[in-house]
Amino acid sequence: MINCKGNRLELNWIGKEKLPRLEPRIFLENQQYSHANIPADIDKGDEHIFDNLLIKSDNLLALKALEQDYTGKVKCILIDPPYNTGSAFSHYDDGLEHSMWLTLIRDRLVLLHQLLSEDGSLWITIDDNESHYLKIICDEIFGRSNFVTDITWQRKYSVSNNFKGIASICDRILVYRKSDKFVNNLLPRTADSIARYKNPDNDPRGPWKSVDYLNQATPEKRPNLCYDITNPNTGEIIKNTKKAWKYDRETHRRHVEESRIWWGVNGTNSTPAVKLFLSEVRDGMTPHNWWPHDEVGHTDEAKKEIIQLFGRQDIFDTPKPERLIQRILTIATNPGDLVLDSFAGSGTTGAVAQKIGRRWIMVELGDHCETHIVPRLKKVIDGTDQGGISKSVNWQGGGSFRYLRLAPSLLQKDEWGNWVINKEYNAEMLSAAMCKHMGFMYAPSETQFWNHGFSTETDFIYVTTGALAYD
Repeated sequence: MINCKGNRLELNWIGKEKLPRLEPRIFLENQQYSHANIPADIDKGDEHIFDNLLIKSDNLLALKALEQDYTGKVKCILIDPPYNTGSAFSHYDDGLEHSMWLTLIRDRLVLLHQLLSEDGSLWITIDDNESHYLKIICDEIFGRSNFVTDITWQRKYSVSNNFKGIASICDRILVYRKSDKFVNNLLPRTADSIARYKNPDNDPRGPWKSVDYLNQATPEKRPNLCYDITNPNTGEIIKNTKKAWKYDRETHRRHVEESRIWWGVNGTNSTPAVKLFLSEVRDGMTPHNWWPHDEVGHTDEAKKEIIQLFGRQDIFDTPKPERLIQRILTIATNPGDLVLDSFAGSGTTGAVAQKIGRRWIMVELGDHCETHIVPRLKKVIDGTDQGGISKSVNWQGGGSFRYLRLAPSLLQKDEWGNWVINKEYNAEMLSAAMCKHMGFMYAPSETQFWNHGFSTETDFIYVTTGALAYD
């Protein structure tokens, strides 16, 4: 399946060359499922209040429909596609033939790439069954230079002793950026990381931790970092016998002047250390690619969150814990940024984004869009969902979302096989659809009956089914 095309190595499969031709459809709102809880002191004219969208649709068609308005505007895309394991999930078709799965993912990644902002990032949860193929596809679409990392998430905390073979307790999270403009955030410092800083000598500069003074290089390799150091408490002269120091003479001299050298509680250690003060380190921790369950949750935790919301009946099979989504959005976004999940599942991405102040768009085709996601988001917005991360972020409710569906195709065949405008389209829908097809922004004028939209300050569009004369 790996072919050389010209000088380029690429993954190939049956049907790869068949690219879909997609109609850019318009959205229709179903206000029965839309929901809002806007405090009285919030300006309801703020254009961002109703930014959150829940779309019931095939996600490929929905992404095409979003393309005109959202190209280059999404800061973070987080998707949890079917893993293609052959497992029978009640809410997903997760047993796709391999080439079909590759096509499904490729077609959607092409559109997702368009929607990402230049400083945006893509996060995909996947298992070992398809992760290596998925990385090659992402390399083709995003470029190998834009691969960020492959995170290991510990989704299980135990393994059955009756399992035969090598048990899998981890999933992968592939991370790609749109360009080198992407800069990740640091993670907040945990209580454990802060506890490593102490102040046994009551230093007025506050808590600190000791950092080893020895280098891994030998004296032969780094002679410039070799010099005698005298312990002022014992008078012992410390020489470089097996390892060089980490710091040169001038830096060591400054450490001494600033009283940063630590010789242990009794002052008699055989090698020095340097004090690193908590007040001097950057405000956060560098993210890494090993995420244990005690930090970001596991699948059992996720199912308990869903049970708390909906009870034990008809539980979604593959939810992700809210702490996992929070970790991703903390690294990849800032408050007010736009997050997209086109495989919404049980709606965890939107729930977490709402609780931590991000705007969001979710797409889901299944009936659980109405049976699971809508009720969940209503509870989040009303403040009655106090599970997941709610208490840790002091979530009290608020916000809104609009529930959208795709309009039917603009054209249909009549009884004689001729293509005609779909009878379900009224005048407003037709105007909006033609604007989208022609690349115009739909913005009907209140004063000019003929002005239904614009593309520039001097280009406008007028949509009519009537015949027009030149005059």
